[in-house]
Amino acid sequence: MIFKPYYYFETGCAAYLFGCGGLGKCAVVDAHEEDVDAYAAFAESKGMRITRVIDTHVHADHRSGGPALAKKVGATYCLHESADVALAFEPLKDGQEIELGNTRVKVLHTPGHTPESISLVVTDLRRGADPWFVLTGDTLFVGAVGRPDLPGRARENAGELHDNIHAKLLTLPDELEVYPGHFSGSVCGAGMSGKPSSTIAFEKRWNPLLSKSREDFIDALCDVPPKPAEMATIIRINQGREGNTP
Repeated sequence: MIFKPYYYFETGCAAYLFGCGGLGKCAVVDAHEEDVDAYAAFAESKGMRITRVIDTHVHADHRSGGPALAKKVGATYCLHESADVALAFEPLKDGQEIELGNTRVKVLHTPGHTPESISLVVTDLRRGADPWFVLTGDTLFVGAVGRPDLPGRARENAGELHDNIHAKLLTLPDELEVYPGHFSGSVCGAGMSGKPSSTIAFEKRWNPLLSKSREDFIDALCDVPPKPAEMATIIRINQGREGNTP
């Protein structure tokens, strides 16, 4: 497998390109608008074709490069089937498997940060049948979790976030690597580590929110940083309802 993270240290954001070098198929997850050409060039340099461009959710803090990248390279743009957007996209379902040559991606619907949030469990069949890592988007961070207040109904969303993290992510193998959509510097959660990756076992042991009761977890998530500047405008752009998004 070829795996390349893109870290945006000024904003605490991450994007990922990964796939099967042998069969030349890859995906980009949570692409940023300013690096559309860079993703395409890197894939080409490795002899890979980008076949899927996936957003783990509709972003509120930055302009997505997903639709533009998909259009540029002739790939399919993907979101969870519940996404409320005015864009053409392939609707992903909970439990669905995406084929990228010898790389396989299992979709987990993990709402709570937003209704359409997903996590992606990735397996390299040439390495073995067990999954290698999970891209957790804005659901689970290193040392923190996603904020639940952006869509409104913060306490209800926090409860949903708690349930999905415990039922769908913490039941994954302990050795599984965790690559979230953000790290320290982002306003999409509070208390994030500056380290951009972890493991399921490490988060079980050290993430302070994961040992809390459901009610205490919900209470703790009421203390969140201010919402991102121009959040409403960014969301509308990423939904295809404002600006020049393809």
